[in-house]
Parts: sequence; structure tokens; C-alpha cells
Amino acid sequence: MKNRDRNSPHEVRPVYARTKFVFIALAVLAVYSYGWKVTEINLGDLFRDFHLVKPLVKELAQPDLFSRQKQSQTTEAEFFLAEESINGTATTTHGAETQLTLSQNSGEIGDRLAVTGLRLKPNSEGTLFWVNEIEQEFPLGKFKTDETGNFQKDITVPPSARGNRQTVRAVVSWPEGPLQVSETLRLTFEKMVETLFLALMATTLAILVAVPLSLLASRNLMTGSLFGTVVYYTVRTTLNLLRSVEPLIMAILFVVWVGIGPFAGVLALGVHSIAALGKLFSEQIESIDTGPVEAITAVGARPFQVVLFGVLPQVVLPFLALSFYRWDINVRMSTIIGFVGGGGIGFLLQQWINLLKYNEAGTALLAIAVVVITLDTLSAKIREKIH
Repeated sequence: MKNRDRNSPHEVRPVYARTKFVFIALAVLAVYSYGWKVTEINLGDLFRDFHLVKPLVKELAQPDLFSRQKQSQTTEAEFFLAEESINGTATTTHGAETQLTLSQNSGEIGDRLAVTGLRLKPNSEGTLFWVNEIEQEFPLGKFKTDETGNFQKDITVPPSARGNRQTVRAVVSWPEGPLQVSETLRLTFEKMVETLFLALMATTLAILVAVPLSLLASRNLMTGSLFGTVVYYTVRTTLNLLRSVEPLIMAILFVVWVGIGPFAGVLALGVHSIAALGKLFSEQIESIDTGPVEAITAVGARPFQVVLFGVLPQVVLPFLALSFYRWDINVRMSTIIGFVGGGGIGFLLQQWINLLKYNEAGTALLAIAVVVITLDTLSAKIREKIH
């Protein structure tokens, strides 16, 4: 067969030359351009402000897993809020062992002070604190002593200074003794176990409710009569409405209802899982082989017997696989649930983040990652064996 002439009027034009393709390309470009604008994407911020997140990432990457018993050394100097300043005034604590000197012992908020520490533990790290008259303690920064145990650091009188008599406190701490499991790791382990059982109880609750609901939400079982059709659409609509509400919103409602704790998390994840599993279970029922159902029905079996002997034997294994998968999902979701008071590791993680304890937060994140990866692997193997 001969090729068509290039100048033939019947020659097919390439797709990129078609008007329809041009309009579609312009429409897609307009959608993404508007989306770029609405979401305020600015790639320059990723590089310009990267230095702000580096300290946070560094602390998160150093989880608090093991620790030693800590010894500490404290020395203080008094400061008075007043208009006039007196230079070179020192205050000494712990007898003649340690000494903390301020360049002036009175002044106003915003004044610069030179803090000098003497005869502390050599080559040790410490923290300076500002303590106001009502004993509220505010960190001013870190310091490190030299070979002779001395240090010098400039500070500013903070706005937190309230009352007349103030205190500048220097605390040096150092580890001693053998390594042992840190208190952070112990708390993380306890809350991680709580999270696993929180997800387990929520999934179990969901299975118990979702199985009967899935039968009512199956088109092939319920649409044979007017009453069954009404029940089908009612249950389906209810499941869809519950699925549209995020577990985080449900957790807030249940925290108000039953109080802060894991019970609120169980209820929030349980209700959402009922809707999710109900839909998945009903889809499995709708895809069963109708032969056994028709055979059992033909011999005069009642609806309960049809479900028990014709439906459930075909869906037990898929139900188990979906249940394991949902438990895996609930473990991950329980982390976010904890941020609003739903218990588990998320509640502890939220407290550490609020207190700027990023080393401790890194411990919680590491535990979450290990558990999620382990559960995901086990869940995949279990589902593979079931199928």
C-alpha cells in the first residue's frame, strides 16, 4: 500500500496541532498557575530560611535514648531593678567554692550585663537562668567553662524581670556513672504500648459494628425489596457522612465528651474506622460469588442462614486482611489524635514540642517510625498469607 501524499487533504494532523489539545493544555496551565498562586509556593524560602530549621533538625536527630546520672553545681548573683547602677558588685554562693559576678547589680530591663563565673567544674557545659521575684525561671543561654572552671557571658535583662529583687543563676551539670535507659525512653515505651492498644481497641470496636452494618450496606443483599432498598441507602449515607469527618475532629468532640485520655482516642478512631471498614466490607460482599447464595436460598434457607453459610465463608479472609490493614492505619493516626488530647504517644510528643524539648521529641519520632515500619511489614506478610 502506497503512502499518502503529504499534500493530501485527508492527511491526519498530529495531536499537538489540534485545537482541542491546545485548549486543554491552556486550561491545565491556568489551573496549575492559579494553584501555585493560591498555595503561595515560594521555593526561595526553602533555601533562604533553611538556617532557622537546622538547630531543630539537629536536636531531633539526637534522640534521648540513654543517659547517666547527672551531678550539678549552682551559683547565683542578685540583681535589683533600679534606675542607678553599681559596677563590679558580686554575689557568692556555696561558700568560697564557686562565685558568680555581675558587671552591675542594679539596672533596668534591656540593660547589658557581663556575667563571670569562677571555680566551677572545668570543661563543663551549663545554663544561665534569670529568676524573677516570684521564682519564675527563664533560660538565658548556654555556656562552657574553661580548664580552670571559669566562664564569661554577656546577657540582657529580660522583659520577664518582675519585682525588685532578681537572681541570675548559673547551673553546671555533668553525667556520672554507667549508661542506663533514659527516663525519656521509658516514657516513650509506655506511651507507645498505649498507642498500640489504643489502635487495637478502636479497630476491634469497629469490626464488631462494621460487620453487621456492611451486610445492610450491600446492594446485592438489600435491594430486593423496597424496605431493604431504604435501609441500604440509609446505612450507605450514614457511613459516607461518618467517613467525611476527620478523626481529628472526632477526637476533639470526644475529648470534650469523655475527657482527655486514650478513651477519647479509642472512640474517635473507632467511629471513623466503623465507617471505613463498613464501606470496604460491603464492597467485598458485593463482589462475592452469587452461586452459593442462590443455592442456599433455593432450598428455603432464612436470610440469617443465607448470610451465615453463603456470604460470610466467602468474605472472612478479606475481612481479616482489611482489619489488619486498618489496625496499621489506626496506629499511625493515633499519633495525630494525641495532639488534641486523645492519649498515646502523640500526646507526649505534643507536650515535648511545646516545651521545645526536641531531643525528647526525636525519641518519640524514632519510636513511631520503628513501630510503623514493623507493623507495616507484619501486616503486609499477614495479608499475603491470607490471600
